[in-house]
Amino acid sequence: MTDAITLSPEETDALDWVETQSDSMVETLRRWININSGSRNSEGLETMRAELETAFAPLGGDIRAEMLKPTTVVEKNGDVKEQTFTPSFRLTQRRDAPIRIVLTGHHDTVFPEEDSFQSWTMRDADTMNGPGGADMKGGILVMLHALMALERHPQREQIGYDVLISPDEEIGSLGSGPILHELGSRADIGMTYEPALADGSLAGARKGSGNWSLKVSGWAAHAGREHHLGRNAIVAAAEFSLALDVLNGQREGVTFNVARIDGGGPPNVVPANAVVRFNVRVNDEHDQAWVLENLERLTQETARRDGIAAKMFGGFTRPAKPMTAANRQMFDWTRAAGGALGLDIKWNATGGVCEGNNLWAAGCPNVDTLGACGADIHSHDEIVLLSSLPERAKLSAIMLMKFASGEFDAKSARALAAGT
Repeated sequence: MTDAITLSPEETDALDWVETQSDSMVETLRRWININSGSRNSEGLETMRAELETAFAPLGGDIRAEMLKPTTVVEKNGDVKEQTFTPSFRLTQRRDAPIRIVLTGHHDTVFPEEDSFQSWTMRDADTMNGPGGADMKGGILVMLHALMALERHPQREQIGYDVLISPDEEIGSLGSGPILHELGSRADIGMTYEPALADGSLAGARKGSGNWSLKVSGWAAHAGREHHLGRNAIVAAAEFSLALDVLNGQREGVTFNVARIDGGGPPNVVPANAVVRFNVRVNDEHDQAWVLENLERLTQETARRDGIAAKMFGGFTRPAKPMTAANRQMFDWTRAAGGALGLDIKWNATGGVCEGNNLWAAGCPNVDTLGACGADIHSHDEIVLLSSLPERAKLSAIMLMKFASGEFDAKSARALAAGT
């Protein structure tokens, strides 16, 4: 455990400054919420990235558009195509500073351009309902103001940081994943701004996650005249899906979720194409190996059907993030910082995943729910608690300032991670 901490006059002044920004934070959040930046809305994502360039400019770092490599996707009809992404926002500050921190977030939301959920409303004086308010446009504001507070600290030169805010987190960070790994491999610690729960609790250990698409190919035929000549891809896909579902319960904590089967067409045609889309959650690398072995087995069994071909696309994009000694040290520092604000910071294990998984896969200890407090994310009932914006900004600001002063030894956490 980390001992109780006290704040210097300079640190108190920086926190007082954050409090004066409350109204401005709310005003900015309202504007950002009204920008649709669904993961596939390129125009909205670029509009939002331009907002970030303006908002983060006062920090004075090197800001640039970080281009993302395209990835492969399987279309509904089975065609395999290249998927491109809009750029990430990236800021680099003090490249040669002795302490290196990576701060991550995302400006995409789960709400597409055509969704009816497009703007904010107030539930009460402190509760705003709006798309991405908590997840995670509010979190980006928390991050920004914590960094602005750090820049007011006399020992700010001790910390160099990289900020990466990506357009593809809600669809698996397929484009930004390699950059997250690069930054995580070079940083001492990481701080990610997914929302905390409404009661202020943080996420602790996280499961690993992977997404796959199984492309199944058969033979089309007239369903009446030549049904016997057809080879039904939908039936083969359904049998694969049932076999996948049977794996649930065979290994504790490992889950298989068949989410969708695409394919088929008119009822008088034997369907020649189908695509099975599914997600898997695991506890650790041993579970991961077991899953991959079974996926290979089931794919081969599907392909052995007469006239059927099967090919798997996808993989584990976010390895598990366990509560190791290094990550526990990060939480102890977070709790100590919260104590200085009168907050009792708690956390719970979760099956959800985020960029914190990616950073940990690169050996970077991190806390990944440092954003605004909220609830009902990914739904039309998503809320953000406005009072949590300055509160959580001050929480991160204390951590950053204590890393700068050396009271929190960021390099010790990285050393613990190396020994895991």
